[in-house]
Amino acid sequence: GEEEEQGGPAASSAKSARRRQRHNPSKQSWLLRLFESKLFDVSMAISYLHNSKEPGVQAYIGNRLFSFPDSEVDFYLPQLLNMYVHMDTEVGDAIRPYLLNRCKSSITFSLLSAWLLGAYSSDMHISTQRHSRGTKLRKHILSDELKPAGTTSEAPRPISGSVSDSPLSSPPHCRSHRRHNSSNVDASLSFITGSVPDGTDQGEVFFSPTKRTHQRSKSDATLVTSGLGASLKRTGSNPKVEAVHEEPDRLRPQREFVKSLFGIGKRLATLPTKEQKTQRLISELSLLNGKLPARVWLPTADHQHHVCRVPHTQAVVLNSKDKAPYIIYVEVLECESFETSPVPVRISETRIRTARSAENLDCGTAANANSSIMTSEHRAGSFSTVPNYDNDDEAWATDDIGQLQVEGEAQTSSSDNISQFSVDSITSLESKEPVFIAAGDIRRRLSENLAQTPTTFKRDPEDPSAVALKEPWQEKVRRIREASPYGHLPNWRLLSVIVKCGDDLRQELLAYQVLKQLQSIWQQERVPLWIKPYKILVMSSDSGMIEPVLNAVSLHQVRKQSQLSLLDYFLQEHGSFTTEAFLTAQRNFVQSCAGYSLICYLLQVKDRHNGNILLDSEGHIIHIDFGFILSSSPRNLGFETSAFKLTSEFVDVMGGLDGDMFIYYKMLMLQGLIAARKHMEKVLQIVEIMQQGSHLPCFHGSSTIRGLKERFHMSLTEEQLQLLVEQLVDGSMRSITTKLYDSFQYVTNGIM
Repeated sequence: GEEEEQGGPAASSAKSARRRQRHNPSKQSWLLRLFESKLFDVSMAISYLHNSKEPGVQAYIGNRLFSFPDSEVDFYLPQLLNMYVHMDTEVGDAIRPYLLNRCKSSITFSLLSAWLLGAYSSDMHISTQRHSRGTKLRKHILSDELKPAGTTSEAPRPISGSVSDSPLSSPPHCRSHRRHNSSNVDASLSFITGSVPDGTDQGEVFFSPTKRTHQRSKSDATLVTSGLGASLKRTGSNPKVEAVHEEPDRLRPQREFVKSLFGIGKRLATLPTKEQKTQRLISELSLLNGKLPARVWLPTADHQHHVCRVPHTQAVVLNSKDKAPYIIYVEVLECESFETSPVPVRISETRIRTARSAENLDCGTAANANSSIMTSEHRAGSFSTVPNYDNDDEAWATDDIGQLQVEGEAQTSSSDNISQFSVDSITSLESKEPVFIAAGDIRRRLSENLAQTPTTFKRDPEDPSAVALKEPWQEKVRRIREASPYGHLPNWRLLSVIVKCGDDLRQELLAYQVLKQLQSIWQQERVPLWIKPYKILVMSSDSGMIEPVLNAVSLHQVRKQSQLSLLDYFLQEHGSFTTEAFLTAQRNFVQSCAGYSLICYLLQVKDRHNGNILLDSEGHIIHIDFGFILSSSPRNLGFETSAFKLTSEFVDVMGGLDGDMFIYYKMLMLQGLIAARKHMEKVLQIVEIMQQGSHLPCFHGSSTIRGLKERFHMSLTEEQLQLLVEQLVDGSMRSITTKLYDSFQYVTNGIM
């Protein structure tokens, strides 16, 4: 078929191999020996899954996925899901059991898969998309029929699917590790009507998956539980309630949290200046704070945690022409498991400063620093309103900043400003102590300088993020911890995330995977190149999150703020030429330049201006923004014919063209290319699988993979490779196009 033609020689040899295989059963035993050997790793498994046309091989590998560590398979999740969406049913059937199994055991995996499935199905024609496998799997995951098997119930569940009216039909995580008093059970049930019927189905789901995939049986179509009253009978004639069911409780808090962060981004994009955007961001986030802590987490983090607070005055809008990406700092409390550990109790903001600058807010109402007092019963009661929303846009009340006025004028107990993501935070207040929610907290002074530590960067209304990003991370952590009501807790941590709204991050994710793969190749081959792949979360085809690089500012910000050449800036930050600190920073600079030069060459990274290259506090450079890679280039200007960006300023930091460090730079590039060449297949495979069914600009034209392969220069000897590196470096040094592109950027975007 089509894939075989694309596959070129490998595919045709595979074809003839298969022909021989039919006549030669011993070949199959060789294949089995490979699969069972120590050599056989995840990358090979994915490769065979993609290239093999033998249903037996595919099924075997689908099964073998279970034997690899989760983290190894997670790296290839975009590939697995893209194959699931765009390849034939045999491949899909082979992968499906593994995916379902992982979704059952993890909310994180479920949401990640649902987001990626949505994003990779988005290129299909809308009519095909509706009925595609990917869309069906996504709905299945989000329907919450995939609850963990272990938690179906403490009591034996009737198999017939008949309804038990015990409060046990509340979802598992509300029960675990916690006592309820009965009033809370009712409140929690009324809040989570969405999942009660699912709770009662569970027994059946696990006994007969076949019967129970998409349609529900008649027996559970009508349902009354103790806490719900007859108003919520679920019948065919009451589709409104059906709508609530699509948002299961297990996934709801996190999805709403993410949705509200993107909602803020969309609203910011409508404001004209960065100052206004930043002010609006701060006031929106202070509203968001009213709903924390909750069973929500930052998907970019490595550790299990619950989000407890967003220090809203610290958030900043990043530089972007028309969109409004922003960075937030997030206080979290680490825990055993965010699915089952109790959500932290809300601690009121004790340090309420009178808001001397309330007029900075959109609504200049007088500040009210009195805390509105609410008992846990009030709060519990406020939840019963949630299920009435047919769509969950309103379930979070961040839409309306006007609400701040209400809060200023009266001590309000409106359900909106406290409606939480999750009932858990109430039920964890076992005592009925009054809960204080500070309205005055919202009026935190917006005019405070975002960073109060002495730093070389000054506030710049055109570039509000410069100050925040320049402040050393440890300083920021200390400062925020001191001011936080949760700061005294031993499991308190500070995380940060960039929220991007209106940007397709699928290419960024592809670049991240290639960088990660090259990084591990270079480590394995002991080549001391330094690169920093930062995590990318694709949440739809036009939104996602990015893990910020800590302690780093762009070269553009460095130059604008310091008014120094790069070398002078290095000397200012690290000390004079002969100091240990300067030499270390210089070596870091060289190792990172060599790494990124190779990456820019192999991936054909374009749009390399000083706003897209960061410099960290140790002297490394880090390239960001891989929007233009492989076959795509910005506005097809045809600028930047050089292989990578190497300016005379960079060479000066390295110690000049005749210096030892410049020779070291070229040597590193050669070693890096030789190492990458050894493992070319691993890099090619990542890109090739993502090309399937994709309309991304980086796959424009027919020769993307061929071009990538050619840049590894498999046919050259090492002497010839050395010559190639010399030519590449020379070309980039002399390249007038890099200078041309920089001045073009300055004229159009004000980037120096």
